[in-house]
Order: sequence, then structure tokens, then C-alpha cells
Amino acid sequence: MDQHRAITLISEKIKLIRTEHDYTQDRMAEILGISKKTLVQIEKGRTTANWTTVVAVCGLFNHSEVLLSLLGDDPVEFIKLVAFQNDEAPKAKTMGGTVWWKEITRGDTYRLQQNVISNHYRILDDENYRRYSTFNKEDAEKRLDELKNQGS
Repeated sequence: MDQHRAITLISEKIKLIRTEHDYTQDRMAEILGISKKTLVQIEKGRTTANWTTVVAVCGLFNHSEVLLSLLGDDPVEFIKLVAFQNDEAPKAKTMGGTVWWKEITRGDTYRLQQNVISNHYRILDDENYRRYSTFNKEDAEKRLDELKNQGS
């Protein structure tokens, strides 16, 4: 997934996120650092949010049920994945994939999982730290092999 697709997805849900938190348009615009006019245009689908606004939505509303159900993962981790585009972001502790994840491959030290909502892949170590994330299965499998070989 690229930034354009992420912007489109999240822009389409900003009104739901605002109403989920019971904010007025004035208050939501203030929180996001945009004008009310811009927020109205986004909510009506006449324009999309910019990347900075999308990052702000994911960071400020990372516990939003709307975002969690849309992305199937922590919104902050999702936005990092899109921003870094397969570069290795800092490791983050996860819950191990008990919700929204199916296991693709499991080894002694690492496991490859796929998110059932966004379809992105991640590699977790045996302590449930995210070691790699990508939308490309082949890249994930290649990185998994690399990690396995480092441990040999």
C-alpha cells in the first residue's frame, strides 16, 4: 500500500472517527490543525486529507475502533509501514497476533503472519517483537530467510 491509498482510506473515515469521539467539526479541525472548511471538504469527499493530517489522525486517534477495524492493526504501526515502505522501522512489542492475524510460517525463532484486514505481512520474533513489515509477501519471505540465516 502506498501513501495515496492510505490517504484515501483514512480520509473516507475521518467523519466516523470524529463522531466516534463526539467532536464537533470545529473541535476536530482544531485538533488536527486544519481549517473547518478543509475538514468539511474532506468529510464530504470533495478532497482528501494530506499526508500530515492522516499521520495526525493515526497518531491522535490510535485507539479508535473505526481505525482499528479499517486497518486491522495499530494505526501508528500501519502508518509507519506505509511511510517506511519496507525499510526496517524500530522494533515494537506486539500482542503476538491473537487478533486480526493468520500465521503463514512458523519457525523456532521467527514467524511470518498476515493481517486478515489489510493483508500486510509482518515477522515477529519469539518475544513478539515486530522485526519486519511489508505489503509484499515475497519480500517478507526473503527477510524471514535472512533472519533465520543470521541465527544459524
